[in-house]
Amino acid sequence: MQGNPTSVIDLLQRMVRVNSVNADLPGNAGGEGVLVKILGDIAKAWGLKTSRHPVPGQCDQLLVTCLVDPALPWLLFDSHLDTVAVEGMTIDPFGGKIEGKKMLGRGTCDTKGTGAAMLWALRQYAQGSGNKPNNVALLFSVDEEVAMRGVQAFIDHDYPSLGFEPWGVIVGEPTDFRPIVAHNGCVRWTLTTRGIAAHSSVPHEGRSAISAMVKVIDAIESRYAPALQDDHPMTGAPVCTVNMISGGSSPNIVPDQCTITIDRRVTPAEDPHQVEPALRYMLDELLHVDYVLTQMIAHPPFGPDLSKPLLLPAAQAVLREIGLPTLALGAPFATHAAYTAAAGLPTLVLGPGGAQAAHTRDEWVSIPAIERGAELYERLMRYNPEPT
Repeated sequence: MQGNPTSVIDLLQRMVRVNSVNADLPGNAGGEGVLVKILGDIAKAWGLKTSRHPVPGQCDQLLVTCLVDPALPWLLFDSHLDTVAVEGMTIDPFGGKIEGKKMLGRGTCDTKGTGAAMLWALRQYAQGSGNKPNNVALLFSVDEEVAMRGVQAFIDHDYPSLGFEPWGVIVGEPTDFRPIVAHNGCVRWTLTTRGIAAHSSVPHEGRSAISAMVKVIDAIESRYAPALQDDHPMTGAPVCTVNMISGGSSPNIVPDQCTITIDRRVTPAEDPHQVEPALRYMLDELLHVDYVLTQMIAHPPFGPDLSKPLLLPAAQAVLREIGLPTLALGAPFATHAAYTAAAGLPTLVLGPGGAQAAHTRDEWVSIPAIERGAELYERLMRYNPEPT
């Protein structure tokens, strides 16, 4: 029988070997729930308290806590358990193979690496001696890669009943240890063009939905996307891409429908609920195609907030202690930080690994970076937000 992990690398390897592809993506095997049980059992064996919290349409997510003293402040960490799909990977996605100073596998970088480092840091904090100025909570969340239903359920239903308000939230993502204080949001739609089916020998009796879609894609790429404005000094320009397409039913039938998926990145200067009218205007006024536009998700952006003077300096002080850069940056991707910040919780995104390795065919993370990440997180846990 396998015992408890003996190192942060052992812990990460066990996590990677569980297929936790997001439940809404191809190749999922229900592994988020499996990981919740595995990590819950490990945490309890280490003397930590655990609780499960339901998410509609998903498995439960896991909250691990270390209560030092009810009178002390709280610090909250978050790391998501789900990964993107594994199709096209050139390595064993669930092998956790170690090559030199790298571990390979889906989720090593995004973002089981941060989760392993956080849990190992919490173990060291709880079992070690020395200063313990914080109560600490660690949320292992679900469904980050698609709809972010986990963090929304936590903020809306679980957090109000926990009885504590953390002085900071650290969202674990691969940032190369740079503190991220702003990032873009994301709006995603499906757009279906509708035509009239006909036998391909008499195409004049039908109307091709694919031909209509060609016009739509061209207009998005040549008109709509280049015209986007509201660049942000920390997160860059808003962008829009067409990333999936399907259509037609047979080689000898004029297609009566074609569907694409559109991804629109929204800067902190934009409102994600106000970006759709411009797309509809182009479709209605300029193209005159028969279409159905359906919004899939709308994740808000995360903007720098000057009303949160404590968390960033705390992170910068700890980064300085271990010889890492302290400059706060922005990022083009979306994370849970937008939701925790919107709830009024001081938040930043911080973790080992680089985004350039995330979601790739040979995803990997540096082993020294994970070990350093565990040190960073433990030092944050030991940071006194109320020095005497």
